[in-house]
Amino acid sequence: MIRAFAQEDTDRVMEIWLAANRSAHGFIPESYWKGNIAAVRKLLPQSALYVYEDERGILGFIGLEDSYIAGLFVAVGAQSQGIGRRLLDFVKQTHETLTLRVYQKNERAVRFYRREQFAAESRQIDEHTGEPEWRMVWRR
Repeated sequence: MIRAFAQEDTDRVMEIWLAANRSAHGFIPESYWKGNIAAVRKLLPQSALYVYEDERGILGFIGLEDSYIAGLFVAVGAQSQGIGRRLLDFVKQTHETLTLRVYQKNERAVRFYRREQFAAESRQIDEHTGEPEWRMVWRR
């Protein structure tokens, strides 16, 4: 089930955020992610957040700032089970256009977004990590 984020979900969402980032972004030092935990925790309530939850608990979440996907994360042990797609489909229902940024070296995520009909529109360098990333767009 997908539902709106509640404050009591914060610890679990942060666990998923950290583990998924560490797993997907081995090209970025772990210290970067750990150094951003407090900032991300503070920013969570400022986004429209939705969590995917089943009998196992919260397994993923998506955060939106208007039509920008600020993050889509699925628990490491629950990836490739359709959770990310369900979260994307959920937000696609209420948007005509969605944008996101994804590191080019995160090939698995790039393939996933392409499969979900996102197209790379531009390339840029992430000012915080120095890593190249795609700006991708989905249009209804």
